[in-house]
Amino acid sequence: MSSMQESNQVSRWRLILGQSAEPQLAGFSPGGSIQLSEEERIMDRALAAIYDNTDGGTDAGGSPSGQRGAGQGKSAPRLAQWLGDVRSFFPEDVVSIIQNDAMERKGWKQLLFEPEVLATVKPDIQLVGTLLSLKGKIPEKTKDTARQLVKAVVDELVQRLHEDIRRAVTGALNRRQHTPLPSLSGIDWKRTIQRNLKNYDADRKQIVPERFYYFDRAKRSKEWTVIVDIDQSGSMAESVIWASVIGSIFASIPSLDTRVVVFDTEVVDLTEQCAHDPVDMLFGIQLGGGTDIHKSVAYCEQFIEEPKKTLFIIISDLYEGGNQAGLIRRMRELREAGVKTMCLLALSDEGKPFYDEQVAKQLSRDGTPCFACTPALLAQLVEGALKGQDLAELAKRIGTKGI
Repeated sequence: MSSMQESNQVSRWRLILGQSAEPQLAGFSPGGSIQLSEEERIMDRALAAIYDNTDGGTDAGGSPSGQRGAGQGKSAPRLAQWLGDVRSFFPEDVVSIIQNDAMERKGWKQLLFEPEVLATVKPDIQLVGTLLSLKGKIPEKTKDTARQLVKAVVDELVQRLHEDIRRAVTGALNRRQHTPLPSLSGIDWKRTIQRNLKNYDADRKQIVPERFYYFDRAKRSKEWTVIVDIDQSGSMAESVIWASVIGSIFASIPSLDTRVVVFDTEVVDLTEQCAHDPVDMLFGIQLGGGTDIHKSVAYCEQFIEEPKKTLFIIISDLYEGGNQAGLIRRMRELREAGVKTMCLLALSDEGKPFYDEQVAKQLSRDGTPCFACTPALLAQLVEGALKGQDLAELAKRIGTKGI
């Protein structure tokens, strides 16, 4: 290995381990000392502001390194500069990690209330979760910027999922599209008459149809009811954001009658906001508080008119603060009535569930599969449910994280 390569490797380890490791690393560097480039010095300062706990320095917010509580308004420009450095010299995925560590380790969440800072951060789903948890404290001067940031993330998530979910739903419901069955209720009379006017029989004074035309099933009516019941407790922040986006996509599909409900100890119906703007819906969610899943399930039951054409998705870690026995009984009765039910313990790219194992196992035994999955896999699960497939078997087959 050349001396240049050795020097570069030592410099990288110096950036990873921090200034405190410099004496030990210097012995491995050609010349016995570590020389950081100007770019590396900027990177080192940005990392030290978050991860070093040395005395005497200052962090990106202007407070002594290692001390929490940074966040006075006058320090906002320094943090904005720090964020600019981080975004300039680190890859996007690393930026998100550093940015979130800054908020958690240094207590900089309150600096998100400064417009110049919020305009500088990289929008991602974790940051949206932080903003939603703090939204009651966001001052007027920052609300527009916060909304723009949330919208940027929501638009990206919708773009990732919209086509897959729409294709899955229409693929499951549209099986009659190319082979329409004779059905009086399905005849498109206007089109049939227009296309057969040439076959008018003057003697009998009537049209003799050469061909009948039928509405596509998905366009004729709301074929399925999909109810998305979302636990808005603080531990579910990332899942709540994904669920809101997916609920808005369901609401945009004409063949689905979509209801979106959120709950803690109270139940809030956000169907109208979901149908018009998922960002409005997210700002209608209040992360945190207790949990009464049983109450939410009882509320959702009123929207089930045709059980065998209803998909009920509950998104919760199942830590029930209300009537646990009542919850299990209601979910069992829904299954027995023919409702397709599933419980998503986590809905995120990581899909790592932290949940009440006892409740999850009981629901699974009663026929409601409980598992975590990534948003990308949800399209396959919804398609399988609409086609009448066994969701527990399908979940295992596509690799979700079940109990």
